[in-house]
Order: sequence, then C-alpha cells, then structure tokens
Amino acid sequence: MTDAVRLRRHVREACAAAGVPAEQRARLVLAVSLLAEAGPAPELSTATADGRLSVTLESSRPVGQRQRNTLPLLPAAGDGASLTWHLDAGIEPVPVAADDEEATRDEMLALVARADAVTKDQRELKHELAETNSGVLAMYVELEERDEQLRKAHAVIFRELEDALRPPPPPAGPFELAVHYAPSQQDSPTGGDLYDWFVLPDGCVHITLVDAVGHGVTSTRHALTVTHAIRTLALEGHPFRDLIGRTARALATIEPDLMATVLLARLDPANGEVTFANGSHPRPVLVTSAGVTELLAAPTSGRGVGFPDPGSKSLVHRTLADGDLVVLYTDGLVESRKDFQEGEERLLAAARRNAGRPTADIPDVLATEMLDIVLHADDTVVIAIRHRPGYGDP
Repeated sequence: MTDAVRLRRHVREACAAAGVPAEQRARLVLAVSLLAEAGPAPELSTATADGRLSVTLESSRPVGQRQRNTLPLLPAAGDGASLTWHLDAGIEPVPVAADDEEATRDEMLALVARADAVTKDQRELKHELAETNSGVLAMYVELEERDEQLRKAHAVIFRELEDALRPPPPPAGPFELAVHYAPSQQDSPTGGDLYDWFVLPDGCVHITLVDAVGHGVTSTRHALTVTHAIRTLALEGHPFRDLIGRTARALATIEPDLMATVLLARLDPANGEVTFANGSHPRPVLVTSAGVTELLAAPTSGRGVGFPDPGSKSLVHRTLADGDLVVLYTDGLVESRKDFQEGEERLLAAARRNAGRPTADIPDVLATEMLDIVLHADDTVVIAIRHRPGYGDP
C-alpha cells in the first residue's frame, strides 16, 4: 500500500466515524493526497471532540499560506509544517467504501453533485443580481471564486477516475465490442469525448458517442450530461430517431452553453441490424467481410446538441453479415493532420487493412496508425463493433 493510499484510508476512516459529509471528506482527502505527493510521507493524526473532527498533518517541510490557499479544503491559517483542519461531525457515522478506487469514485461523484448544485444556485442568483446593490454583487463574485476552486479540484479527481467514466462493454450477444480512449495530452485531466453503452429491456444494445466542444472538466461535465440524458430518454422508451432532438431541447435551458456532436447506434442481436442516428458527428465506417469499405451517411444530415435545429433527420440502417466490422470514432482520430477529408480517406484504408485483426485489437491499432503524425492534438475515442452470429452470449 502506498503512502498516499494509506493516508487517504486514515482520513476516510476518521471522517466516516465522525459522520463528516461525503463532499467535505472528498475535499479533505484530495488536499491530503496533494500534500503527500509533494515530499516524504507526512504523519497524520485525528481527534474528535465537542462535535468536531480535527485532522492534523505534519509535513516534512513548512507549508506557507499561499500554498495552503490552493488546497481544495483550506486548513487553519499558518506557515509552519503542521496543518490542521476542523470539520463539523455528523450525528451518525457515514459509510465509506474500503477500496481506494471505489472510494475516490464516490467522492468525485459527490463533488460533481455539489458543483451542479452550485451551478443551479448561480443561475437563480444571476436573475436577481440585476436589481441588487453592490453588496449582493460582491457575494456573487465570491460564489464564482468558490466555484472555480471546485472546478480545479474536479480536474485532479477526474484524472484519477477516467477509467470509471468509461464503462466496459455490456453483454452484446453476437456483437463483439471494443473501445480505445486517449486524452489530447498525457497531462490533460479529462476531455469532452465520452461514450455510453447499455442493454435495453428489449435486448437491443444502445451506444452513445459524444464529443462536447472544449476541453477539461467543463467539457467532461457537458459530455456526461448529454450521455445521462440520452440514457434516461432511451430507457423511458422514446423513439430512437427523436433522442438527439429531445436531449437538445431538454438541456437548452439547463446548459445553454453546451454544444456537442452525438452519434447513436442501436444493435439488434436478433437479426444483426444496426441503426445509426447522427447529430453533426463523423460518419461511421463499415468494412464488410468481403473487404468493401464505406462511410455510413444518412440521406439527410442531423445536427448536434446546442446546434441550430438539432436532431437526427433520418436514420442509417444496415444488416451486418458474419464478420462485418463497424468503426465509430470522434474527430480526434481523423483531424490529427488538420485535414478532415484526408483523415477520412486514411481511416477507410486503415480500417480495411486491419479488419482481419481480433476485434479487441482494432481500436488501439487504428489509433496508433492514424495518430502517427499529430499536428492538431485532440481527445480520441474509437469503438469497434463486429457481428459474429453463433459466437455471442447464449
């Protein structure tokens, strides 16, 4: 067990016993983790008295007030090597996962929920601030500053939990599924390219691929918002053709600045049919078992979430034969050389050349070949779908 994991476990156990809320615990765990990474392992002690939990960390070197101010949860003022946090204890203990990764994921979700609540509060305040005095305006500025601190904390946590945001393939019967994801830069915390896939009550597999405009935590939150909205609408039974348009209308007032391209796929295990709804997203690639390659485009194009007149105007239908391959991707795969059309042509050739490889290898191989020269770095998702009747789950 690493020193950082040991310290996080110590903090979580103390917070759980004292009933500290998950959002406060998450910020304290992150603050302790950041200090642990800055030098030799610090010593940590905790105490609970008079309804408050005190957590003291003895660093290997002094920590000035300026550095303390950058921590996700501010300790008591000072300049020495000892940092102390005082947190209000709850009435009942708060359960916390024993596994470090699972606990970190729960804490990230608590911070995201808190950020969403702050964002909602800000939207309501903005309407009132137009008629308020300078004192209320100062309060608004303070809220903005606090929200910025939360966004910085999210960047660190999302970096540790990229894998948790990208689920493994669901049971897909005769369809083999594989995925590749890479951020635009190795030190980039998150991006706006996300996917979601799940099995519907009728047994069909639904896939959502989203590319939210921008980079970092905000675009990740936007992409999560879109995938969650589409999943909810799909599970409620809304028509496949209407999902992109309904999602855009539902989010227009909630997230007015959100813009994202969307590609939806519906896989029918009963007959091998695949159906696509496209909202301003790059076209899927089909490689048949005979080696015929094409870009799957609808007769009438659709528009993405946040675009004018959003929604999928028409659908693309294909019935896959044994061995047929479909590749879904975000534009980072074909724009690395700053020429989208040239990228599409290279992708068609690369997909045809590598179609004989195992499905699990294809996304990584395509990403490696397509991103050999990178003049424009962007997040990249590649999903491979292969039809293998007789080889799927019973």
